[in-house]
Amino acid sequence: MTDDTVAAAWAREDLEALSERGLRRYLEPLDSPQGPVVRVGGETLVNFSSNDYLGLASSPTVRAAALAAVERYGVGTGASRLVVGDTAAHHRLEARLAAFERAEAVRLFNSGYAANTGIIPALVGPGDSVFSDALNHASLVDGCRLSRARVCVYPHADVEALERALAETPARRKLVVTDTVFSMDGDTAPLRDIVAACRAHGAALMVDEAHATGVLGARGAGLCDELGLEDAVDLRMGTLSKALGVMGAYVATSRAVADLLVSRARPFVFSTALPAHLCAAAEAAVDAVEGDPPLRERLWRNIRRFAEGLRSLGLQAEPRSAVFPVILGEPERALDAARRLREAGVLVKAIRPPTVPEGTSRLRFCLSASHTVGHVDLALEALRGVGVHRG
Repeated sequence: MTDDTVAAAWAREDLEALSERGLRRYLEPLDSPQGPVVRVGGETLVNFSSNDYLGLASSPTVRAAALAAVERYGVGTGASRLVVGDTAAHHRLEARLAAFERAEAVRLFNSGYAANTGIIPALVGPGDSVFSDALNHASLVDGCRLSRARVCVYPHADVEALERALAETPARRKLVVTDTVFSMDGDTAPLRDIVAACRAHGAALMVDEAHATGVLGARGAGLCDELGLEDAVDLRMGTLSKALGVMGAYVATSRAVADLLVSRARPFVFSTALPAHLCAAAEAAVDAVEGDPPLRERLWRNIRRFAEGLRSLGLQAEPRSAVFPVILGEPERALDAARRLREAGVLVKAIRPPTVPEGTSRLRFCLSASHTVGHVDLALEALRGVGVHRG
């Protein structure tokens, strides 16, 4: 295939437009395992862009579980779970996650994106309505669109607006979907009030705990765990790829919903199954979350220190999650700040539209249990050095 095709001409035109607006993306491969310090582009940098919140992606215990499962099951699964891709490892992980989430059942998916784009259309469709927070993750947005239900987007975390929409919208079924921790801002949904609104108007509630699983809650099972709302939420989606350090996703729900997804969730039905060795690794990671409380204590030590440091720079920051945005405005300013931080030894990627709204390009810092106090202080000092502060 040459570059002299109609599609290539379209692509060059679009790439030029993206470049002019500071929105073109580039791949940048790591030369090291995931961790608090990584090798990239020939440089050794302290990594503040990873969702590996507990440092489990390179855990010896998690890796050992994966290797043992590779010896037993091989690398690939060969087919969807409905054909011949199902293994005992999948069922063990689903049972382990159900116990972790205190749910009747769990259903695995290959990614959080696959889960959200599969679950929502499996539950609602034409004649139904789905209500989505304005800052929900793109996977929830796309799941709503794919459902072909009527989509009502309510202002971010505005429960009064949600209640009005629920009251005013006639529909066969009503489904509310929200992140619990919003991935680009690090704030949390007003979940108690959302639960009350859903109960008052006969709506089902689905939450995306991707950035809360392993981070929040007495057991590390997310915001629902922290607030004691496990039984009040119809579906809780969590990922295996962030705090658990592996790959894949799951939904904790009722047995009836889990069974329905086997027949109706298209990413589940039509995708080759998650490799068994990743299931074994994820099971070991869940054991680590529940069995090693100091792991999350180290994460929260770093979260609190970083929040305090940001406030000392005159920036707004609350220790609500492992995600901290430093909003700079235009893409060029965020890109320049990321470049200057890199020169100081800190890797933090610029986040630009369409990932975030226009005018809110930012640096997105992610804290990890594997960061040392020195790493956290280096990031704060680097921010001060590049002038990302007020006062």
